[in-house]
Parts: sequence; C-alpha cells; structure tokens
Amino acid sequence: MVNATAVADDRGAALRSAPVRRLTVLYDAQCALCAFVRNWLAKQRQLVPLDLVPVGSAEARRRFPELDHAAAYEEITVVGDGGQIYRGASAWVVCLWALSAYRPLAHRISTPSGLRFARGAVLAAAKYRGTRWQAPAAGASGWVYRPAGGWTYVSPPVCDGGGCDAQDA
Repeated sequence: MVNATAVADDRGAALRSAPVRRLTVLYDAQCALCAFVRNWLAKQRQLVPLDLVPVGSAEARRRFPELDHAAAYEEITVVGDGGQIYRGASAWVVCLWALSAYRPLAHRISTPSGLRFARGAVLAAAKYRGTRWQAPAAGASGWVYRPAGGWTYVSPPVCDGGGCDAQDA
C-alpha cells in the first residue's frame, strides 16, 4: 500500500486506508514528453496495473465525471481505484510505486524531503512542457503545440570590441 502520510494532502482522510489495486494515469496525448512517459510506463513491469488514459478524452470523462479535467491538463493526475487522487509530485511517486523496478525508489522519495526532490523534477518537466505548449483559448478544447524558437533576449547585451558591459551580460 502507498505510504498514506506521503500523499495525505492529495486525498481525503476517509481514503487513507483504502488499498490501491489499480491506478489510472491521465496524460496529455498531444504532449511529446507526456507521450514518452506514457510509453515508458507501459513498458515497465507493473506491480499495480496502470491504465493510461488521455486526459480530457471521452474515456477519461466517462470514468471520472466529477474530476476537474482542465486541472489535469496542468498537472499530472493519477486516480486510484478507491477514489484516491494524486497530483504533481505525489502522482509521480505513486506511478513509481506501481512499478516493480522503482518501488524502492518510490519509498525513499515518499518522505517530505524526497517529495521536495520529486516536486523539483515535476516542475522541471512542467517548465520544459510549458515552452512547447500553450493553454487553449477560452471556449476551445485541447492544447496547442508551440515549437521552441531558440533563445531570445529582451534586451541583448551591448558588446563593443569583443567585450560586453558587465551589467548587460
């Protein structure tokens, strides 16, 4: 069973003792990073079965009609078969916990300091993803791919004779 104290912020007190026998990972099928992680999860030996369902899909909405699907686009969301909801770092930890080869790691990072590390990894992934995707316009559905155009400078440094001003560099 998942360490309930590590995920207590993400699920109700009544669910703390509910065993987890199956997990549904909601992923953004239009995001290259999300699709890569989905494929990686699917290839791993699973101790707890993972259902990998595109967020916002008809299947996701049928399974979880009361879930905030817009919020699930913003942050990884995993739903346990007992109604447990994991978001962000706790969602990554529970995914690792479901995998045979990564369960020991999941136990190590389910501590408060480990969750800070996991949150940093989630934020790095979100930053990467954010450089390539933008939220849908009001009334639209889905996300829009926005390829990274390389580095841009708001005010490029002024360089004269091969040297740059220290304040502008």
